[in-house]
Amino acid sequence: MNKVFLLLGANIGDPPSQLAQALQEIQDQVGKVEACSSIYKSEAWGVTEQPTFLNQVVLVSTPLPPISVLDCIQSIENRLGRLRLTKWGARVIDIDILYFNNTNIHHERLIVPHPHLPERRFVLVPLVEIAPAFVHPELGMTTTDLLAQCKDPLIVQPYTQQSDDAIQID
Repeated sequence: MNKVFLLLGANIGDPPSQLAQALQEIQDQVGKVEACSSIYKSEAWGVTEQPTFLNQVVLVSTPLPPISVLDCIQSIENRLGRLRLTKWGARVIDIDILYFNNTNIHHERLIVPHPHLPERRFVLVPLVEIAPAFVHPELGMTTTDLLAQCKDPLIVQPYTQQSDDAIQID
């Protein structure tokens, strides 16, 4: 079985519900969800003039090869209403492959480990929760060490229903 770490994110519509729907579809189509981080909220990275994001990292056990996983998660994104209009723009759902086993993949459609992983606190904080000792196959550093060295200034906080006022519903 392959082990794949996925990042789920959403910042328009009903993000908590969309993350839950995506998680269920991943379980149904990609493989068994072995671990799930808490949900975290953060400001947008890259294109900053947009609503707050909710993010979650999951570890999935799958018999599928990497490109089949990519096809499945893109299909899930499409079914949940994802439109690819602006790079790093607002989205109903986003699912990224962070790691696939301990392999390096350089394919025209997929680069793994995710190239921006070490510079994004919104990825590293939930990843540390479920895989603190996982070693980045190219950098040779644990998730904990990557987070300690991350220069991203964005604040990443645990999401609670009480903090829902930060999420803008379109």
